[in-house]
Amino acid sequence: MKLFFQGHDERYSVEQTLLILFPQERPVYPDTPPGGENELELTLFSAPQWYTAAALLRREGQCFHGRARVRRPPEGGEVLEKRQRRSALQRAFYRAAVTCLGQEPPWGMLSGVRPVKLPTRAMEAGASPAQAEAMLAQDYHVSPERRQLAMDCAAESLRVKGSLSPEECSLYVGIPFCPTRCAYCSFISASGSAKERIPAYLDGLLQEVETAGQAVTQAGGRIRSVYLGGGTPTTLDAAQLDRLLSAIRRQFPLVSGCEFTVEAGRPDTITAEKLAVLRDQGVGRISVNPQSLRDPVLQAIGRGHSAQDVRQAYALTRDAGFSAINMDLIAGLPQDSLEGFEETLEEVLAMAPENITVHTLALKRGARQDWDRLPQEAEVEAMLTTSRQRLRAAGYRPYYLYRQKFMTGAMENVGWCRDGFASVYNICMMEELHSVLALGAGGSSKQIGGGQVRRLTNPKYPQEYLRDLPRILEEKAAWRPVLDARFQQEITT
Repeated sequence: MKLFFQGHDERYSVEQTLLILFPQERPVYPDTPPGGENELELTLFSAPQWYTAAALLRREGQCFHGRARVRRPPEGGEVLEKRQRRSALQRAFYRAAVTCLGQEPPWGMLSGVRPVKLPTRAMEAGASPAQAEAMLAQDYHVSPERRQLAMDCAAESLRVKGSLSPEECSLYVGIPFCPTRCAYCSFISASGSAKERIPAYLDGLLQEVETAGQAVTQAGGRIRSVYLGGGTPTTLDAAQLDRLLSAIRRQFPLVSGCEFTVEAGRPDTITAEKLAVLRDQGVGRISVNPQSLRDPVLQAIGRGHSAQDVRQAYALTRDAGFSAINMDLIAGLPQDSLEGFEETLEEVLAMAPENITVHTLALKRGARQDWDRLPQEAEVEAMLTTSRQRLRAAGYRPYYLYRQKFMTGAMENVGWCRDGFASVYNICMMEELHSVLALGAGGSSKQIGGGQVRRLTNPKYPQEYLRDLPRILEEKAAWRPVLDARFQQEITT
């Protein structure tokens, strides 16, 4: 879509709204004047007390208008001013787009990845749950079903936040290898030459574990939850897993009863020997992720296993003594259908894992785009509706959610759990309740404090990670569980 701005240059917020409302479109900034097809003129007028935005959307031979007015903050500086300018522009664009589309998207005009933060903050500021939900409805046009999801997750976020101590943070350790690359993903696989990089990668990772562990200890911090993700951590063999987990336990100050999760994910990486190592190292939570239990779908997405392999891996994991198992499903996979998704969901419910996470397909950069059949938005929405109804009926409740770019219909991913099995790590990471220290390739650390967030990102690919390891170790040596005043000042200025 061609974008024309007057009185502002708020590209980012407008592009995010475009992505939500017209997911197949990409922004174009032409040199020619407006007046053609498939374009948006967005004008901002500034007055002493108000920002007023006007949107003119030309599409399919018609013109659609939207207008919004937002009060300027009497005080508060440029940050609040920018927030109000963006709000006016997004609202004007939204109103024009909804008139054009004839319907509102399920999350209304929300474009962020963390919609739960809105009701959480409102309730922390003194709003009742009813008032917080009314804000989602009236100010952001969120649908009743999504409002209920957000409110349920906000209640769980507040519960977990109340259990945290100031010195606590969480630890993420990334293993960026998989046995094969799923066609919708952009992770590297551990086949061929990539698998040969694992020993060197593990050696480098253990250096980061040691350095970061010393920094957390010296700062008086403690680790509340540990999450091994990827990729697929169980791409490592049993001895490598034991070496890594032993180092984590040796180097980091873990709280009593520290939550310990490993993303076993791919059933073709799960063996009795590896499960014994995880159990002996105190891992309490593990994922066995089918995505689908239909073989044609698994073949279409490039998985190197069958649905029967998933069933066997789940049974093996349960027999190994794990009492907190998560299973991931994806709505909208190629070659899938509403009927097929429902069959997978019913079989997973019959297995009775403690956690079920329902994702909406989001095609990553570098993923395949030439699918023979992708379920359309209405069918994906029906899959998610079915999952909400069936999971609630089976005794599961939503406890965290997030959204992603390039997600079908601008929908959501939702983690569901039985009572007592909500993942502290998932909630703290997604709702940014405390700092998360991330190690390994692709790790994105967040230092949180004073209402600010400072991010430290490691390179994505193992060879780049090892190349930059000296810099990474220097950064981790300075890590603190709480964002200190010096870094807060850097972010503010």
